[in-house]
Amino acid sequence: MSSEEERLVREAIAGNQAAFTVLYNEHFDKVYRYVYFRISVRSEAEDITQEVFLKALQSIGSFKWREVPFAAWLFRIAHNLVIDHMRKKSKHKTAPLEEAWAVSVEDPVAMTEQRFEMADLAAALKRLPPAQQEVISLRFIAGMPIAEVARTLKKSEGTVKALQFNGTASLRKVFSEGRNG
Repeated sequence: MSSEEERLVREAIAGNQAAFTVLYNEHFDKVYRYVYFRISVRSEAEDITQEVFLKALQSIGSFKWREVPFAAWLFRIAHNLVIDHMRKKSKHKTAPLEEAWAVSVEDPVAMTEQRFEMADLAAALKRLPPAQQEVISLRFIAGMPIAEVARTLKKSEGTVKALQFNGTASLRKVFSEGRNG
């Protein structure tokens, strides 16, 4: 953790809302991407991401900066909320509303292509074992370094590297089967 982030965390623990807002702004996109690729529904990912930061704000006083980096702590909260969400969702099967009605100034063709690519990646990720899904999501979607992923998942760096290697190899196989199939 950088000294600037450490200062912000200490200030947030002391009740400085502006410091927490800076931490929120620095980590929101990575946490959102991680959650989105785990559940694949934008509105639900937005809700869960907000819940991550709400829980972080409520329990910031229990954060011990020497034990794990702040980002790892956030991703642990996100991981737990995603698991809870998946458990609830498996009990209540629902079809998500189409988000195609949203008005956007972006190129609709590019947006559609990007959605198909993200959907393909999300579907491919779901074919991996849970441990590989978690490592791939944290490493490439959230952009965390191996050491931070290891601390977040409470695994050794060697285990994380092996899971990453096997996960990327499996994804390559899934995508090559898709092109050849």
